[in-house]
Amino acid sequence: MQQWKKRLTSISGFLGLLMVLISSPALADAPPNILLIVSEDNGPELGCYGDPYAQTPHLDQLAQTGVRFENAFVPYSVCSPSRACFLTGKYPHQNGQIGLATHKFALYQKQTPNFVTLLKQQGYRTGLIGKLHVNPEDAFPFDFRAIPSANFKRQEPVTAYASKAAEFFKQSQEQPWFLSVNFPDAHLPFIRQVNGQPEHPLSADDVKPMPWVGVDTPRLREQVANYYNCMARLDVGVGLLLNELDQAGETGNTLIFYIGDHGAQFPRGKGSVYEGGLRVPLIVSWPGKTQSGLVRKELASTLDLLPTALAAAGCEIPEDLPGRNLEPLLTNAPVTNWRDYIFGFTTGSFPRNCYIQHSLRDTRYKLISNPRPGTDNLIADSYLDESHPHFVISGATAADQKTISPQVKQALARWSRPPRYELYDLQQDPYEWNNLAEDADYAATKARLINA
Repeated sequence: MQQWKKRLTSISGFLGLLMVLISSPALADAPPNILLIVSEDNGPELGCYGDPYAQTPHLDQLAQTGVRFENAFVPYSVCSPSRACFLTGKYPHQNGQIGLATHKFALYQKQTPNFVTLLKQQGYRTGLIGKLHVNPEDAFPFDFRAIPSANFKRQEPVTAYASKAAEFFKQSQEQPWFLSVNFPDAHLPFIRQVNGQPEHPLSADDVKPMPWVGVDTPRLREQVANYYNCMARLDVGVGLLLNELDQAGETGNTLIFYIGDHGAQFPRGKGSVYEGGLRVPLIVSWPGKTQSGLVRKELASTLDLLPTALAAAGCEIPEDLPGRNLEPLLTNAPVTNWRDYIFGFTTGSFPRNCYIQHSLRDTRYKLISNPRPGTDNLIADSYLDESHPHFVISGATAADQKTISPQVKQALARWSRPPRYELYDLQQDPYEWNNLAEDADYAATKARLINA
């Protein structure tokens, strides 16, 4: 009898200890899995952002289960610098990736802390499916890698991304995980169908170019239609991926980010510091943490992803990260002392196109600073000159420009040979046609932004 009493006492003590452990914050809030979904070269051309042509039901549903950020931006509107920004949580001038990895630009230091290294220190298993495109690649020691970048050929069907994700989920059941899934759509070339996707492609007669492009020709409509076909194919891939997450039983404990890496490759889009280049979709879904269907209008940045993920994982956020933890914006609770400004930057991305521009915007006004006014912006010229077939296929040739309005023609000329400053009232002029920088009525606004 005495022996049984000892056993019961021992069991009671164990159960008491177990209850203490379970009730402790560290175990009550187990670190979530983190899924980062990245698409290529697209702005907020999604149904949930009000786009009239987008066929994106799965991304729209993700927005309905989470929070959609209406004013989200990348710091740089070309692939490598943008990706280095959200992976390291730092601006290009801080991390060193100031141009394309293809042209040997790289991080200043291989040891730069990033999503992968910081989460691995916290016990996460890490995976990459698709594109990295940041140098040096071994600065990001993923435990699992699959499907090298296939922007131009789309060699893998969207089903492959989901099946590789399922493989990763199966291998990662013993610890929290971070997985970055990078789809090749909607990078040029804009391909109408790949392996039968999308099932119902759009044609040129179904669409018009985005309003910020300002040019409308049969060739551009064909490109725009296939851009939207890329977006529809992307959405199919996202749906398959999220289904695999659900089948793995991981949806309820996964923090999901979806972003585009920068805007679409059309005039005054990719490669520019205009809204068409810097504004991107950002959706955050985290069961039990995000308020379903919420839309936030605060200024958000892809620099915010890393601090948000680190906070969710229980990591200390490095003091030198310029981004903010988005968690206060994931419900409709009022938020004070949020950021006032968003910064953008470009170098031209590869040596022969070197052209530096900076942008700073608040919730209404945007200032663009051009340190070399009146000189050729070669990235802009690539979109406007037939001698650059890769760019001009989705650009505006001299012949195209004969049919556009004087306002748009002036804006394209300004992009090609920028003045010292550009200033736009985004409330009255969301597509940045009317430069107010020399308007005396806006002198105080210009000075405020210059000195911000």
